[in-house]
Amino acid sequence: MQLIHILPTMNPKHLTIYSIAHFLVDFSCALLLFGSLSASPDFALCVLFYNFCAFALQMPFGLLADSWNRNSIVAAVGCFLVALAYFVPFPMLTAIIAGMGNALFHLGGGIDTLNHSEKKATALGIFVSPGAIGLYLGTLWGKSGTVSVWLGIIPLILVGLLILLICRQPGKGFTSENALVSPDTVISAKWLIPLFLVVVLRSYMGMNQQFAWKSEGSWAWILIFALALGKMAGGILMDRMGARKASLYTLIGAAILYLLSGHPIPGVLSVFLFNMTMPVTLWAVAKITPGMKGFTFGLLTFALFIGYLPSAVGAPSLLTDYWTYSVIAVLSLALLLMVYKALHKGGVSC
Repeated sequence: MQLIHILPTMNPKHLTIYSIAHFLVDFSCALLLFGSLSASPDFALCVLFYNFCAFALQMPFGLLADSWNRNSIVAAVGCFLVALAYFVPFPMLTAIIAGMGNALFHLGGGIDTLNHSEKKATALGIFVSPGAIGLYLGTLWGKSGTVSVWLGIIPLILVGLLILLICRQPGKGFTSENALVSPDTVISAKWLIPLFLVVVLRSYMGMNQQFAWKSEGSWAWILIFALALGKMAGGILMDRMGARKASLYTLIGAAILYLLSGHPIPGVLSVFLFNMTMPVTLWAVAKITPGMKGFTFGLLTFALFIGYLPSAVGAPSLLTDYWTYSVIAVLSLALLLMVYKALHKGGVSC
């Protein structure tokens, strides 16, 4: 399978720089939070404020980004803000600035990727996948206290400058290709609700699923790579067989394997399969509201925040056994099938 058939419109240079930047932004934010801010007496509140700014604020910021139509500038400013946060001496303000920078980067890079992924999801999978590895590595090194903060600053400034350099187009400057909202192209917005719930469930699962074997040997690393590669593979699989079949195979497979996830190999495979629908949800939300990609991208990140909140406030987990993980996978599939049915009726091939 040739790359040209997978990415017919996305400029490979743009996708590469956005994907690298995604790793660096999440790495730098985690390094900052779990390194520099971890000694603050308000650390838990800093994390909460950071997550609110990084995920909940993407909705209002997304509306502005949609209309401003300068996605690469938005992404670059996000990188610069995260780097700037390292120099702010007040922990709460540091967390807020870093969170806002994270939000702006994801919106700029996300909208650009969605703009060139109208019929494909491979680029979306490639764009979202490095973030999990950056987050894990930044958290690990931040807690160790052995890594210089400059590793979170200098690469981020450089990648922000590279985004501006690479994404500037002759004759167009930094103008993007954001579509205008057209009532003729918007499928009923009520179908955003099941997509929202799918992401809430995925976020809640990510915060609450526990594997006893994770602390043994290298399984934690293997698990995080399975999560990241699952997001990438999900986009490729959707492009090969369609969203409906890809979701059926992956989520049914995940539901079965979660029942056996007390053992490392089925546990890793279940996480791999469960996360394969992430780029598919982004593809679907862009299909429902093609002229509001920033806002709807932010809607799904707000869903991530909602899924995170129960753990943040110390609520007991509802996922008490491996079979409950399977239930989440089945519920996610049911919600996605509702969306695909609506898209099919709206003339979208799934």
